[in-house]
This record gives sequence, C-alpha cells and structure tokens, in this order.
Amino acid sequence: MDDKTQAFDPNRTQIGGPNLNATQAMKSPPSAVDPNRTAAFEPPKPIQVTITPSREAAMANGPGREQFLLEIDAPSEPGLTGVVSQGQRTPLNLCLCIDRSGSMEGTALMYAKEACKFVVDMLGPDDVLSIVVFEETVEVLMAPQRVTDKETVKMGINQLTAGMTTNLSDGLTLSAQQLSQHVDPSRATRMVVLSDGEPTAGIKDFPSLVAMVGDVRAKGITCTFLGLGAEFNEELLAAMAKKAGGNYYYIAEPHVIPEIFRAELEKLGATGMTGAKLDIKLARWVTLRGLTGHNASPGQREVSVDLADLERGSTLQIVLDLEFNNHPLGFYRVAEGRLTFADSSLGSNDGANLDFIMEFTADSAKYSAAVNPVVAAAAQTAAASRTVEKTIMGLKTQALTPQGAIAELQKTQALLVNQGRNEEAREVTLAMQAIQRGDAGGAEKTLMGTMVNLDQGKTDKKHPGS
Repeated sequence: MDDKTQAFDPNRTQIGGPNLNATQAMKSPPSAVDPNRTAAFEPPKPIQVTITPSREAAMANGPGREQFLLEIDAPSEPGLTGVVSQGQRTPLNLCLCIDRSGSMEGTALMYAKEACKFVVDMLGPDDVLSIVVFEETVEVLMAPQRVTDKETVKMGINQLTAGMTTNLSDGLTLSAQQLSQHVDPSRATRMVVLSDGEPTAGIKDFPSLVAMVGDVRAKGITCTFLGLGAEFNEELLAAMAKKAGGNYYYIAEPHVIPEIFRAELEKLGATGMTGAKLDIKLARWVTLRGLTGHNASPGQREVSVDLADLERGSTLQIVLDLEFNNHPLGFYRVAEGRLTFADSSLGSNDGANLDFIMEFTADSAKYSAAVNPVVAAAAQTAAASRTVEKTIMGLKTQALTPQGAIAELQKTQALLVNQGRNEEAREVTLAMQAIQRGDAGGAEKTLMGTMVNLDQGKTDKKHPGS
C-alpha cells in the first residue's frame, strides 16, 4: 500500500485488510487501550485530540446511526494571566480595522478611539500592531510595527474624524495586506473589525463579502467582527466571523466598546491553535447526516471545514453524525481525516491523522447501550444552534410571536445551562429581555452571536454538563 493511499482514503486503507469497500473486517480494534476514547496524539502535545464514539458498537447487518465526538483541546498553562504578563502569552500580529463613516460621528467614534488607545497600552514590544480606518476612502493610520512609541500612536488615533460612506470591503483588503507582512505560526494573527452600519461603498453584496474573508482566512488571518448599534447587518457580520474563524460581538451601546476590545485582546493573548482546518473523507457506505457548524449535503463524502482559533484552557467539540447501511460483523474504519493547524506555543505548523473506527456487532447489549453522555451533551449543544437559527428567522419573518419566541428560547436556555454553556445561556437571557421590551432587532443581533459560538463548538470547560 503506497503512502498516498495510506494517508487519506478510507475506502482503501484498512487495518487487517486491503479493501474496506469489500467489507473486509479488521482483525482487532485499533491499538488504543480504550476503543471508546481513541487518542490522536501520543505522547501528549500542547494541542491534544481525542475521538469518542457515541456507543461501543453499532448493530451489524442492519441500518444504524451513530455520532463521533472530535475534541481538540488546548490545555491551560500554569500562571497564564491573559494580556497582563508579557512573557506568558502568545505574541500578537493585530490589525484594528475601524469604521469612521459619518454614522460613527460623536460618541461612537469617541469610544472607538478610546478602545484603540487601550489596545495600544496593553500591547508589549513583541507584538505587531497596525491600524486601518475606513469610510468612503480607506487609509493606513499605522503601518505594522512593534509597539514601542505608544504615545505617538495614541496621538495619531486622537486625530481621527468621521467621514462619509462605509467602504468595508476595501477596509478588509487593506487590513489583510498589513497583517500578511507578519503572519507567523508563533503569533496569533487577527483582524478586529468594528462597524456600525451596512456597507454602502465598494463591494456590498453578502456572498462576495463572505467569500472575501474566506480568502483572507486562507492566508492565515483570522477575523473578528464587532457590530455597533441598531443599523449594522448582523447576518453579514456573523457569517463573516464564522467564515474567518474569529468572534462576533453585538455592542448595543458605544460605552461598552473598550470592554469588548479588552475581552477580545485577552482571548488573543491566550491563543494556542490558529488556522485550523479539518478534512474528512467517509467510506462510501457511510452517509454524513450532520457536522457541527457545517451544513452537510446528502451524499457528501468529502468535507473540509475551517475551525475557530482555540485559546489555551478551551476545547473545540465537533460532532460527526454518521449513518450506515447494512454492514457485517467486525471493526471498520467508517471515516478518516486530517487536522492541520499552527501551534503558537511551538511556533510551528502541526497536524494529526484521524481515524473514526466503529465495531459492528450482533450483541444487542452493546448496540442498544446508552449513548456516551459526553457525546450526547455535545450533540445537543450543536443542535441548539439550529434551534436558535430558527428562532431568529421566526422573529424576522414574524412567523413566531414574541411569546412563542420566548418559549423556544427558554428551552434553549435550560439546555445550555445544563450543558455548562453559561455565556451562551446569558446571551439567550439578554435576547429574551430584549423581546420583552419590544426590541426584536436587538434580540436577533444577540442571538446571532450565540449561534456563531455554538457553531464553532468552542467551550472553556471540558465535558460541560458531565
């Protein structure tokens, strides 16, 4: 068997037999001590990966459906204190991309400038910062450089004034150019975009803007989007944040801008994994029914997904929902994949080959056993994202009454609390409060962030709800 086949073809690669399509069973389960918890790294590295099936085995000679939980874990480092201690965090390659269109005039721009100056104060000599501002025209306020002369930078920020229209696309392009000069596996490279309105100049259509940030992500640049006030397009900013692997924030009031920048900077300082990509290929007798954060198409056998950056102390939980047709007794590789990423603690690119192994058995005690509670919890959390999406659409189209939306959100809130997803549960609470006071738009903007977070599969508590 050649190396190419062995690396990435679940239909041909098999332990104990040369042809999975011929349903030739493995003679034994994989070498891991526990087949229900297959480690992808040995010995452990700063980024650790595990694969856990929902049950020990599936029913042989009959249709079946099981889930696999892929967990990518960036363990905490002793003494990590976020952005405060320069020697204990990830160096940054950061670009602030700030909207200074006419609608930002006044309080909004004032707090945006304060937030930018806060960032300057918090960065250290190992960090690289650039600042781009956009309205009808786009300009580089600060070319990428190490943060040494902070007072001069802050004086430049103070000179910002409001302009005219909103040229978001050129702002993104120019910001990506600044960041591209210092992309490095040892750095967390991030564009942070703040805007308060719809794009009114440059590229304005939804698909093109989302595709644009996808191209930016392919260059090793993650993007976070902050929407301010009531006029920005939350669907657009959330879609771009998800496509670019970053975060989405809804900022209802300008005075909160500095605090949101602080939270984002703290996450960046703890980044352990960036630029992650997951490629999965199914055996041809396996059907993909679901994948966290991805709309699976019937018959789709190859999937490629960009994953969110991962902070130390956090875990990404990705659930694969797989359906099998009749299959004989034995152990089979139902799918395999490849995870690639940049490990900032090692300062290098890394990766792992992934095997999804399932035993097919006639033992009813095995195939009828209760689902692994960790896998069940992760699957329920992933499904909650679609529930939130339906609630958002119901509010937008008025297919749901305010009372009906609140009833749906109460169920989602209870699930999230049970699973230990306290931040998302808090967002759902804020959305319900917004609906109660008649602010459906604010509720939609808040819930969009909840949906992005759930689609990313990121949690700062390993095995929530267990």
